[in-house]
Amino acid sequence: MVAIIAIIIIVLLVIWYVASYNGLIRSRTNVQESWSQIDVQLKRRNDLIPNLVSTTKGYANFEQSTLKKVVALRNQLTAVPADDHQQTMEVSNQLSTTLRSLFALSENYPDLKANAQFSQLMEELTNTENKIAYSRQLYNSSVASLTVKIQSFPSNIVAKVHHFQAGEYLQVPEEEKITPKVNFDDFGSDK
Repeated sequence: MVAIIAIIIIVLLVIWYVASYNGLIRSRTNVQESWSQIDVQLKRRNDLIPNLVSTTKGYANFEQSTLKKVVALRNQLTAVPADDHQQTMEVSNQLSTTLRSLFALSENYPDLKANAQFSQLMEELTNTENKIAYSRQLYNSSVASLTVKIQSFPSNIVAKVHHFQAGEYLQVPEEEKITPKVNFDDFGSDK
């Protein structure tokens, strides 16, 4: 009787161990897959940038320094090691900011703004930026799920034995956390 109970307990422990291990593997794979989604969108954006630059170069008066910065950041992003997620996102954030300035500057150039190819590229880049933002959220959610499994009892025992490590959350750059100052005194005054 004691032998049967011991066998049942051992079988249950093995089932629990295997289930915990497989759950950790699934969570780690979700983190890797969600990073891959970010990577795909960054590649898509990097592929669109040369077309945007060549389209805007035709407008002689257009801000050349902004175009050079876009190209430099794109080149910097492609040179970042694949496993350095934090640096990838830092350069990507800088590129996103520069692209927004490029789009804002286009307002000063009606011919450029009216260019169908430029408009299409702007729309594709905007959609890609939205997909990057969504992919970041998915990545952080996946990291959170893995972290909970790694830190929660009893799966933390299996995680320690197999050296599972939590991923790093993608952080919002400090400059994007600053609340813009709005001065309503500038609006509607007829002085």
